[in-house]
Amino acid sequence: MGGALCCVNGHGFDIAKQGYVNLLPVQHKRSHDPGDSKTMVAARQRFLNSGHYQPIAALVRRAISQHRDILAVQQAQYSCLDAGCGEGYYLRQLVQAVSGVHSLALMGLDISKWAVLSAAKQERQLAPEQTHQASWVVGSNAHLPVQSRALDSVLCMFGFPVYSEFSRVLKEGGLLLQVEAGPNHLRQLREVIYPALKPERSGGLAVPEGFGYQYTETLCYELQLEGKGMISDLLAMTPHLYRATADGRARAEALEELTLTVDVRLTAWQRV
Repeated sequence: MGGALCCVNGHGFDIAKQGYVNLLPVQHKRSHDPGDSKTMVAARQRFLNSGHYQPIAALVRRAISQHRDILAVQQAQYSCLDAGCGEGYYLRQLVQAVSGVHSLALMGLDISKWAVLSAAKQERQLAPEQTHQASWVVGSNAHLPVQSRALDSVLCMFGFPVYSEFSRVLKEGGLLLQVEAGPNHLRQLREVIYPALKPERSGGLAVPEGFGYQYTETLCYELQLEGKGMISDLLAMTPHLYRATADGRARAEALEELTLTVDVRLTAWQRV
């Protein structure tokens, strides 16, 4: 791959041979190796590539496609950032499903270098004869390496939203799609690993500053996991891996099969 990126101040950032660039300054790191570990990223890659969350990807694709169609009469290229992209599953699904992929300008950003490395590698393996459909960047949502008013949309998939930064980088009328866990998401797994479940938080949606509410869609379906490996991968890719006690993790690791509820909420916010 090779090459480098340069900013207007003359700073250079090398593009790794795997096809990603690290734009996370040392002073913005909270640890030596922030974000998901190499093991967690590998688990997420196996789980997502098995298609278990494909309906979630389809929900996001429809929302992006609808917004892109609205803007198509005004501009030739549609830009989207996945803020907290993990190993790139949702952007790869977007590229493969949206027609006219060369009119998409995509960026995947994550604070985990292992996640971004995995995303870049997988994209090159899927389409080695093509140039990258996405730019893969190690960075932080708190300091997005994106110019102000540059993007048509931002995805925040089960991530950590920084609304002030999302508002800054979105164009007026730009779309923020936020996907969060619903009250019953992975409930059966949580019942196994925790002594008791916390009561769900109540209250309406708070409109972030700089945004207007557009709509909410919910998605709920059942998922059947077979084998200890897939159940272990699911646990490893969630925060529950560290929140559960050793006994709770042991109970999950002993399971041979598990029926789960997938319950997510997609909220669309428009930059005002």
